[in-house]
Amino acid sequence: MNRLTHGLVLGGGHAGMLAATALARHLDSVTVVERDHYPEGPGHRKGVPQAHHGHLFVGGGVRAVESLLPGTTERLMAEGAHRMGLPEDSITFNAHGWQHRFPASHFMITCGRELLDWVVRDQTLRNEKITVVEGADVGELCGDDRRVTGVVVRDRDGRSRQIDADVVVDARGRGSRLKQWFADQGHQVEEEVLDLRLRYVTRVFAPPPRTMKEFHAVFNLFSDPTVPGPVSNAVMLPIEGDRWMLTASGMRGGEPATDDEGFLAHLHKLAHPLLAELIALAEPLTSAQVTRTTANRRTYYERLDPWPDGLIVVGDALAAFNPIYGHGLSAAALGVVAMDRALDTHGLGDGAARHAMRAVGTVADEPWQWATAQDIQYMDLEDDEANNLRNQMGEFVKMLRDAGPVQPVVSAALLDVHTLSAPQSSLQAPHVIAAIRRGARRPVLTGPPLTDAERAFLSSHART
Repeated sequence: MNRLTHGLVLGGGHAGMLAATALARHLDSVTVVERDHYPEGPGHRKGVPQAHHGHLFVGGGVRAVESLLPGTTERLMAEGAHRMGLPEDSITFNAHGWQHRFPASHFMITCGRELLDWVVRDQTLRNEKITVVEGADVGELCGDDRRVTGVVVRDRDGRSRQIDADVVVDARGRGSRLKQWFADQGHQVEEEVLDLRLRYVTRVFAPPPRTMKEFHAVFNLFSDPTVPGPVSNAVMLPIEGDRWMLTASGMRGGEPATDDEGFLAHLHKLAHPLLAELIALAEPLTSAQVTRTTANRRTYYERLDPWPDGLIVVGDALAAFNPIYGHGLSAAALGVVAMDRALDTHGLGDGAARHAMRAVGTVADEPWQWATAQDIQYMDLEDDEANNLRNQMGEFVKMLRDAGPVQPVVSAALLDVHTLSAPQSSLQAPHVIAAIRRGARRPVLTGPPLTDAERAFLSSHART
């Protein structure tokens, strides 16, 4: 009789739950080790401090989660999440101007992180193969640099026990200590970090009645990185409960304040007063939440040789991104799908984990290149270094960016990449190049692309 197979997932957040779902397709049972205790429903967990801030769940990631957990999007929508068409439901300004609201070619889901985590967790734990050990810390991995065979788990009362596994997935996020474990084994892991040192401040607001219907939009206002001086940005999302979640960010003297007056002053520093006008009508529901954990960090575990059998890394433990681009959740989901496919192809035998790591790493490269190419533009670098890095984007990318706001074909192509629905190489497709050559299909906008209903709503409240 064949023995039963067992998988172990370290970390029970978004990536961990998806990883457990994927492992359950290949193993007889899966155990998730989570240091927190889960709330009964949507609620904050100490181990997810970033949950206080805005999260975008872009189309490529949504489809990845649906492939693992069918019905997740329907559950989110039933709980009050919003499906936002892009660029139709987006009011966006950046260094290349105001974006025309072309008919939607892509989409994303907006909601609070607590709701998203709860729905994914609830969907996952309906699988009888999956169990969770809550309130436990992960100790040392068992095994060596040739094979990982399990992990030592410490309960909060100090007791330790070893859990054996055929496959161990590290989904502990930015706090993973795996790099140190490899150092103790005598291996140096390559890592890249690009940190703008952005300060994020988030508050949740209740808009006036009917506002969510009149302004069913995502708001994005970004500074021009080519202009010296302070950087002040803001993103406002509709979330469940007919609320707005507004995340302001800044650097180089443009950091948002946390008090009411200072927070509103930051909004007035943006490229347009629209957000300041809307928030002046809204009621604040939360105090300011602050974070500076915004660095892009890429840890190249897949480059290690040898790579231990039985070990796979997913999510932020492998690649963490500046949250302003909204790629973290979706990149993690796509990485888990890549792991699942690799296990389908290579099974659980010798070398399977190496194949899975290479697949996950390949998926992480796309959002990593996208995020770092954007952030480089904002960095205070020495002139030669800055020019070398920025020139990597090339004149072609600049033409793409300039055309996106006014050319629907180019806009759709850029959204293909931004929503992690297509690789960056797709931007060089013949139809995209032809659209750039044809030039603008719409005039350059000099103000926000508001609908007549939105303008009427603002005017009526201004009179009030």
